[in-house]
Amino acid sequence: MALTPNSPNADNSMQALKQYGSYIVTAILLALAAYFGWTYWQDNHARVDTVAADQYADIQRLNEEVSLASQNPDLGAEAKASLEKSRTQLDKNIDTLVGTHGESVYAWQALMIKARQQVDNDDFKAAGDTFKKALAIDLGDAGLEAITRLRYATTLLAAGDAKAALTEASRDMPSSFEASQQELLGDIYLAQDNSDSAIKSYNNAWSLLRERQETRAVLALKMESLGIVPEPIAEQTGLIQESTATSQAPVSEDSVAANTGAGA
Repeated sequence: MALTPNSPNADNSMQALKQYGSYIVTAILLALAAYFGWTYWQDNHARVDTVAADQYADIQRLNEEVSLASQNPDLGAEAKASLEKSRTQLDKNIDTLVGTHGESVYAWQALMIKARQQVDNDDFKAAGDTFKKALAIDLGDAGLEAITRLRYATTLLAAGDAKAALTEASRDMPSSFEASQQELLGDIYLAQDNSDSAIKSYNNAWSLLRERQETRAVLALKMESLGIVPEPIAEQTGLIQESTATSQAPVSEDSVAANTGAGA
């Protein structure tokens, strides 16, 4: 039954409302503020991600155009000028994306593209600076960090700074990247004329690859050049191989296996 001014508990209820009413109103306002704040954050965050994604899509398209044009050895003067203009625009677009959405995965991907372009032009110093920017992005993904660090170390080695490359390549990485890490360490030790350590690292890399039945022809050649005959590895075939490929995570050691040389 609803209370009326004549009800026995009316005075007590009115007194309680006077005493705690302001707290109740404040709690309601805070709850509403939190709700609308969360809704705004979701909408705004989604919008920002959409903008960054669109910017990155444009960068991808322009990068493909630049890459295709760069492979043509018969470019005329006008085509070369157009290519340089596209490269300049590509760098500008990447810098804009990194400047506005620098903590996103799109910024990381854009920086990978920029570093690859720089490596292709043998500008290893600039590529190293680009990889450092990518390493500064905290994406909370150990795999992406490992890819970036391995590429950074590879670039440092290509630039002739084996000591710095060794420092970067020696950092802790996920176990799925250990084979690439050991192979790169072997490259670095070889550049430092430390054949014993190079052989040890190459053997470590080969052992890790043998455990998962994966071969790398380039690594085998490196080992043979040092007088090592790597034990043959039987590659996975049929359904087993298909199952393994299907179950691999999007970011894996295979993402950098082809880049343990000077490439990004």
